[in-house]
Amino acid sequence: MSNLKGKDILHASQFTKKDIDAIIKNAIYFEKELKRRSSLNLLKGKILATLFFEPSTRTRLSFETAMQRLGGGVISVASAESSSAAKGETVADTARTVAQYADAIVIRHPRLGSAKEAANAVPIPVINAGDGAGQHPTQALLDIYTIYKELGSLKNLAVAMVGDLKYGRTVHALAELLSLFHARLYFVSPDLLRMPDEITSSLKEKGIEVIETDDLFKAASASSLIYMTRIQKERFGDLSEYERVKGSYIINRSFLDRLNKKITILHPLPRVDEISTDVDNYPGAAYFRQMRNGVFVRMTLLSMIFGKQ
Repeated sequence: MSNLKGKDILHASQFTKKDIDAIIKNAIYFEKELKRRSSLNLLKGKILATLFFEPSTRTRLSFETAMQRLGGGVISVASAESSSAAKGETVADTARTVAQYADAIVIRHPRLGSAKEAANAVPIPVINAGDGAGQHPTQALLDIYTIYKELGSLKNLAVAMVGDLKYGRTVHALAELLSLFHARLYFVSPDLLRMPDEITSSLKEKGIEVIETDDLFKAASASSLIYMTRIQKERFGDLSEYERVKGSYIINRSFLDRLNKKITILHPLPRVDEISTDVDNYPGAAYFRQMRNGVFVRMTLLSMIFGKQ
């Protein structure tokens, strides 16, 4: 089994195929256990601090649910305004403060590199729940688990990643994990929101087949999975640029009918208009199942960093 005991979780690149196998096996175990009972006592007496300096619903609540399902406790900062960050306190000093009260920290922050700054400041494990336009490794892990459950395998994947690939930390992290399984990747975006060159170049250097296009139908026709993302208004300094690209790609039942095949659809959520509600009852629409899988995967990660896998 993989050993993540005491480790920070900051970037998708830190995981190996062996790690992914262990995470999937543990997540399957926890999913089965929660059908039998509402909680376990693996982390009784442990405290998790969730520090969210950007808005979050799914990530914060699923981490807090995961910790409580494992028998541990949670302390939380739900916004910058409700913490000493509003007084100018640094990320490092906030982490040093919280480390006096908690056994592990989950942090989301709008600045790239903030999670690493927190991790460097404290001796307890730090989990990156999103650092600006950087990484969101735990989302990528639950995405991988969802893909495994929905498709039955991580082999021979062809994945269309769609929307905001420039600022989308979820796709940055997921592309890294998919490269472990030599997936064929279609990057579908407006030119303004292309996947950063350093990520695309790194994937190609690993021998990953990457196809960049602005044609969603063409990419979807060649893929077994569509990973939709929201055009993130909050990442634009110039709102006129946002107005130019919003609504660039929309999946609805008419689009799926034209595809004339079954396809799996994931989305890290929240959605705005990129997936119509008439898709929600489509058999391959897995984004709500994907959301629930976050609890099992985050239970797995917490148990592993505390050495209780």
